[in-house]
Amino acid sequence: MGSSSTTLRRLKLGKLKIVRRRLLQHYEHQPFISLLAGLYSCRWKRYQRQKTEPGQCCCKWKESVFFLLLVVAFCLALVFVYFWGEAKNDYNDFDWYSYRGLGYWFLWSLLILVVVAVLFTYIAILVVLAVCLLSEGQRLYLHWSHKGGMLFVLIFFTAALAVLSNLWGEEWAAVRLSFQVTAPYLHIGSLAAMILLSWPVALYFVRMNTKLFQTLIITPYIAVLLVLIFLPLGMYSPCIKEKGTLGAKPLLIGHRGSPMFAPENTKMSFEKTIDYEGDGLETDVTISYDGIPFLMHDSTLKRTTNAGDVFPNYTNVNAALLPWDMLEILNAGKWFTQKPPFSYMESLTDEEEQTAMNQSIYKLIDLLRLADRAKKMVIFDLYRPPQDHPYRDTWINRTLEVINEAAIDPKLVLWLSNDMRSFVQSVNPGLQQTLGFKASIEELVSSHIVKLNLPYNEMSERDISEYAAANITTNLYVISEPWLFSLAWCSGAHSVTTNSVHTLKKMEEPMFLLTPDQYSLMWILTDVVSALLIILVFVLHWWRERGLPCCPESSEVPDSGFYNTFKTEMDMSISEDSYVRSLPTTPSARPSTQNMGSGEIA
Repeated sequence: MGSSSTTLRRLKLGKLKIVRRRLLQHYEHQPFISLLAGLYSCRWKRYQRQKTEPGQCCCKWKESVFFLLLVVAFCLALVFVYFWGEAKNDYNDFDWYSYRGLGYWFLWSLLILVVVAVLFTYIAILVVLAVCLLSEGQRLYLHWSHKGGMLFVLIFFTAALAVLSNLWGEEWAAVRLSFQVTAPYLHIGSLAAMILLSWPVALYFVRMNTKLFQTLIITPYIAVLLVLIFLPLGMYSPCIKEKGTLGAKPLLIGHRGSPMFAPENTKMSFEKTIDYEGDGLETDVTISYDGIPFLMHDSTLKRTTNAGDVFPNYTNVNAALLPWDMLEILNAGKWFTQKPPFSYMESLTDEEEQTAMNQSIYKLIDLLRLADRAKKMVIFDLYRPPQDHPYRDTWINRTLEVINEAAIDPKLVLWLSNDMRSFVQSVNPGLQQTLGFKASIEELVSSHIVKLNLPYNEMSERDISEYAAANITTNLYVISEPWLFSLAWCSGAHSVTTNSVHTLKKMEEPMFLLTPDQYSLMWILTDVVSALLIILVFVLHWWRERGLPCCPESSEVPDSGFYNTFKTEMDMSISEDSYVRSLPTTPSARPSTQNMGSGEIA
């Protein structure tokens, strides 16, 4: 008798534990699904949701179309976000192009970045909600407000990609180059996303009753997965190198000085480059109406001086048409604090800010003397004066005179202008002849070219290596982002022109540097682990949907007829509860309590 009482007590105790556990599992999970459905469909009440049954699709055909459009919008947004993220190196160029077209300065690049981040976050949240609902076996009903938002995002990013491809198509070269250093890590991220997607894919694959629907679900998933698994076979990166084969760190040439710390092309800007141990100075040279070469990038004085206040009638006049006595009284620094040229400016002390606001237009001869004292290279774009200028045909001669007058070591001057090159070599053979475009090695050698000055989007490890074999070094411009500098370093570039001497000077080695063995190990491990996890997810769903035992419910309760009867009643109770909760709440539509027992609905 005592033994029977003990056994009965244990059964009741085990039964209560199972009831508690199953009720907690059932009801604690409902708020999560309610939150998902509420955010995605604005269906916060439980009875408004519908669960997909075996053999059913995730949604009606109209909702399927909107789900596909949602995925397309997310993909376009992802492409644009990556594009704009990799374009950060050239934000200043984008803003300058906009200024040239609109006539006033504004950080459009920063505004676009903020708008893109907000829209991408919104569409990404919708996609995550949809995937989570599919993983829970819920039917999709995208709310009309989200449908409108999704269509807006789709149109916005389609138009944005089309416009930028038309107006700034060369920037796609930066995206292509970025894959050379980020592809191994994008490969890992893509496979991680495929692992997460395997849960809803496996769920609906197992639940489908027909081979056709199973094939439609699994075929695109397997195709994309196989492409990602074998994609590393076609990857190339200059930063995958054997140890000991990496070349010397490229020299750093300050682009118009240090334009993140001081107004471009001013004395303070170049002194900052020297302070940060830059190896060279880059600038732009224009010749005044009375023959004084000075530093100015824009054709007019509007953006970088106070000419609008001092000489309002000359704001849009070519700067070369003004004499030096007018140019030297202009302030070339106040604009720097009023209209910052970069969205990610470096902070200045009060003293540095005051110094920056009191800069003047800098003469070429002063820059050459500064570079000679500091033993820094100098490279400059020399602008030919406009029509009716006194030095229209003698601007080369006048510039050479100033170089000789400055008494700078000619080996420090990288002569870039391709006009009258033979004459320049005869007058000053010590200048380092530099060319601004690619040419055959035979042509370069015959013209005594010792350096190429190329835009970074023309970067090629093979070309750089071939030129170096002929003792012709390569300078790439303008490179300010660490990832792009790392790529130039791995490619063997001799020097780079940069806005970020202070940042790149601190780098001890390239980012993303891997040996072939490390890369192979990372690739193989990623593929194997992802394949095993995806197979595990499919097997788990196959187990669950077919009701096969995966693990014991509880070790405390024996497998008795009494327990099985209780378990059946428990399941029926939960099912009935779910059924009642799923019915409408209006009084006329609710079932009659009397008729519930007889199976009739009032």
